[in-house]
Amino acid sequence: MLDRRRLLSATSCGLAAALLPHAAMAQDAKLPNPLSWTAYDVGSGGYNQSVAIGKALKDAMGVDLRVLPGKNDVSRQVPLREKKVDFSATGVGAAYLAQEGVFEFGAKGWGPQPVRVLLAANSDSNLTIGVAADAGIKEMKDLKGKRVAWVVGSPSLNENVGAMLAFAGLTWADVKKVEFPGFGQSWDGIKGNLVDAAFAQTTSGKVFEAAASPRGLYWPPLPHADKEGWARLTAKAPFFQPSKGTEGANLSPEKPHEGATYPYPILIAYADQKDDVVHAMTKAMVELFPKYKDASPGINGWALARQNYEWAVPYHPGAIRYFKEIKTWTDKAQAHNDKLLARQGVLKAAWDEISAKNIADEKAFEASWAELRAKKLEAAGMAAVYK
Repeated sequence: MLDRRRLLSATSCGLAAALLPHAAMAQDAKLPNPLSWTAYDVGSGGYNQSVAIGKALKDAMGVDLRVLPGKNDVSRQVPLREKKVDFSATGVGAAYLAQEGVFEFGAKGWGPQPVRVLLAANSDSNLTIGVAADAGIKEMKDLKGKRVAWVVGSPSLNENVGAMLAFAGLTWADVKKVEFPGFGQSWDGIKGNLVDAAFAQTTSGKVFEAAASPRGLYWPPLPHADKEGWARLTAKAPFFQPSKGTEGANLSPEKPHEGATYPYPILIAYADQKDDVVHAMTKAMVELFPKYKDASPGINGWALARQNYEWAVPYHPGAIRYFKEIKTWTDKAQAHNDKLLARQGVLKAAWDEISAKNIADEKAFEASWAELRAKKLEAAGMAAVYK
């Protein structure tokens, strides 16, 4: 039994194992043991980092971390919403887009989700479109007419691609959309010549595989001096910021990528997760950082000094409590957090209003929700972003 537990530590135990009831709380840390969270697919940067963090938790605290890989935003979010896992090391889709109640999260049964951040990785990598080096794509505008991956059920990946197409004045209608069931398959599609471009973090295990394949890998730039292009990009995806990526496949400090990034992975919980559990998880992530900081590409982004307390999704009270204890939380951060909570309040009220109308037709419901959502946000002086 001991050998089996060690084998399962910091690895995915599959859906059945991840959904087992939690064992007794680890006394000192007040963390569930086993602890469980969802992450991106096997081979992704988020999954690899979760495994490394799990090893640190096991070695230092005796806590087993069970990582459930999910192919898309919805599959990562369902276990978290249903309280089958404690946290999710996710991307912007299950954080920002879920908060906003848009795309897959604008469907009946979803709506704006009360998600909260604990900590996020702000690494030296970029989050961007990568292309096969043999596809003749040197600039984003060269994507016109090319095969671009669309991951079913993953609005974050697809909308990020849409935002980068907008940078070049393009839309999804200007490219050949090729559907894949998950992130990993989309990058396997580049290797297999099924598609020419896909979205990823530059440190993902899958992009290294693509770089080593016969087709090779290239990262088209998003020149920071192109103010009009950046205005189009951030109008569609306000969570992006300019970045010189130096970590990842074919990248280095001597060969940076002039592109874009946002925090990834983002460790989130729902608002009703216990404050003490969130506090313990945040504390463990910060204090164990020296034990996992070199274990996986991009994992150095979890450093306390790299945290952005004024991002696009509010922090959980348990995390804020810890940040106050170590004196990194400011009045400015609190004011920003309060604004984000107010935004979530407007979104929830709008969702309750549209739900009360009992619109039977799914498409009619989604259209009415999108209209009411934009109306309520703009009436409150907040950007709708998605209309």
